[in-house]
Amino acid sequence: MKRFAAITFALGLAACATPAGPEPDLPVVDLDRYLGRWYEIASLPQYFQRGCVATTAFYSRLDDGRIRVENQCRDGTLDGPIRSAEGTAWVAEEGGNAAKLKVSFFWPFSGHYWIVALDPEYRWALVGHPERKYLWILSRSPQMDAALYDSLVDRARGLGYDVDRLVRTPQPDAG
Repeated sequence: MKRFAAITFALGLAACATPAGPEPDLPVVDLDRYLGRWYEIASLPQYFQRGCVATTAFYSRLDDGRIRVENQCRDGTLDGPIRSAEGTAWVAEEGGNAAKLKVSFFWPFSGHYWIVALDPEYRWALVGHPERKYLWILSRSPQMDAALYDSLVDRARGLGYDVDRLVRTPQPDAG
């Protein structure tokens, strides 16, 4: 299986210094409800995702309790070849809130994956990083209502993310 810049992703996430501002109040996350497929609606551009469209993430439970992460995207166009990367995630603080995860695509490097906002029904999520250098708007469906999207962008701005750099991710039309 082809990995799209997984090493770069892991190294970039592993370069963790101090947070870019006060730590946000994170939602309490039921990891089992969070599992499944998520569609990337928008993200802060990262070169490890260059050329990606129709980006998805699929999370499933491993036998040891950790989470299997499978990221996929289409290369260049909605009908382009699939690129994928597999990794593992775990709760960052033993016995802690599952909103703070660590993810690794290339052992021994890992990085922060913080669920900074989450719909009570698990229909959307804002996923970020304590230094505010990564941000993803995720949804359970490939399309998102414009008013909801705008409210999530405003929420991310309030959390200190540079939403002026946010880019919508092309997704196939829901059908």
